Amino acid sequence: MSTDHCYLVVPASGVGTRMQTSISKQYLQLDNGLSVLDQSLSTLLNIEKIKGCVVAISKQDSWFKSSKFYHHPKLLSIAVGGEERYQSVINALNTLKPFVQDSDWVLVHDAARPCIKAEDVENLIQQLEGQKIGGLLATKVVDTIKKSKLNIAESTVDRTNLWQAQTPQMYRYGLLLEALNSAHNEGAHITDEASAIERMGLSSLLVESSKTNLKITNPEDLSLANFYLKQASTL
Repeated sequence: MSTDHCYLVVPASGVGTRMQTSISKQYLQLDNGLSVLDQSLSTLLNIEKIKGCVVAISKQDSWFKSSKFYHHPKLLSIAVGGEERYQSVINALNTLKPFVQDSDWVLVHDAARPCIKAEDVENLIQQLEGQKIGGLLATKVVDTIKKSKLNIAESTVDRTNLWQAQTPQMYRYGLLLEALNSAHNEGAHITDEASAIERMGLSSLLVESSKTNLKITNPEDLSLANFYLKQASTL
């Protein structure tokens, strides 16, 4: 049995301008009375194997102190968010440093994915037990994908080996911090933790998850998230 612990990092400093709301999307209220962020934390902090958490919020954030998880025993600290998502993750990892070993696991989850299922996360943790690097939740691409130029379809992309990345993305603490710092120092464009790992010539295990684990980006996504959460509550 592995003795390595699992910790959670939640970057939650985004603005989400495409939502066309006066508050950041992670603080929008869902039909169940929780904010998008609190719904994500509600699921993840109830997973026994996750021992602690750091949430990264913007300097101007006045909302998180009203979170029902602000005084949660697993909330180890709050980090200052950066301009880019990966900078928020780096800051959160540095804040987490006093609590972890390099070999411990860190799961990074987007605050705006409130429909994450505990069983998917538990499966990810189980699948990665004993691995040296890490992996992520993802879903296989099922739609036909087109390559375009100026909105003109030029070709169809073979979707056989295509996956849509989700979160959590789970890596060894020391390796992930090294990968993100390297990308930052070299000015590389990275969109998630897996892309930073890939820059180091390393591979990530893809663990298939539920398609309901959507990221709230546009106004219609909030309605869909409410639908998924209501369906889950009736099971």
